[in-house]
Amino acid sequence: MTSVSNYNLLKQKVAETVCESDRCLTELDIEKELAKRSLYPKKQIKQAIKALVAEQTLTYTYKYGHTFLEKSFNKPVRISKRVVIKPPGITYRPETGDLVIELLQGVSFGNGEHPTTRLAIRGIEYALSSDRFLREEQNTFALDIGTGSGVLAITAVLFGINRAIGIDIDPVARSEAKKNISLNKLSGKISINNRSLDDINRQFLLITANLRSPSLKKLYSSLNHITKHKAVVIISGLKISEMIDVQKLYTQKLFKLERKEVEKGWGAMVFKKTD
Repeated sequence: MTSVSNYNLLKQKVAETVCESDRCLTELDIEKELAKRSLYPKKQIKQAIKALVAEQTLTYTYKYGHTFLEKSFNKPVRISKRVVIKPPGITYRPETGDLVIELLQGVSFGNGEHPTTRLAIRGIEYALSSDRFLREEQNTFALDIGTGSGVLAITAVLFGINRAIGIDIDPVARSEAKKNISLNKLSGKISINNRSLDDINRQFLLITANLRSPSLKKLYSSLNHITKHKAVVIISGLKISEMIDVQKLYTQKLFKLERKEVEKGWGAMVFKKTD
């Protein structure tokens, strides 16, 4: 194998180490991990990391007083089997079956960088790509609670939901969500507002909520009157340690757990209404 091939293989291993890890990794973490599993010297690993950052495959982020390396979202990134998120103006040639979502680089949560967004998108794909869910329904409506960038509502509509509503108390999030919806030419199918759950008098076949554990627990008491028979509820935003308690709450009466997934210390679950 040539030195160029070796270097490209090293870059691939570095990228895979970052993307497949269940936790955030520092540069030192990556060096230690690859030094254990290969004959690559640390100097070459540092060079590979530098190259991956330069080509925007990886990016540095600062959290909890430490600098980590994570997947970059400054270019098209595949989030799931079919969903690709990309910034506007970036050329991307979709593969067969791809659903490409354009997202502005705003301040609202939900641009794909955080694991909880990716988990929620994969939950939507699981639910709406399967014949087990919503296959006989027409005029389907979805509700995205705490919509942020609007990406979950956009994903739901691209997978076949007829209409979606996104609600958020943050005016900046509502503004950015509307821009993203317009960018993806879905203004006629998705509306964004600041209504509370108490003001909603419609039942939905799909509910998405990427929120923290206390909010998801509080949400449960409202779900019965806003979900139709056999509705699907996708929740994300949970630490792995929080998942069992929330699962017990949701499955005690109204819902059956259909799927759970974890990534980098975070978890998401897909439920189906049983009554």
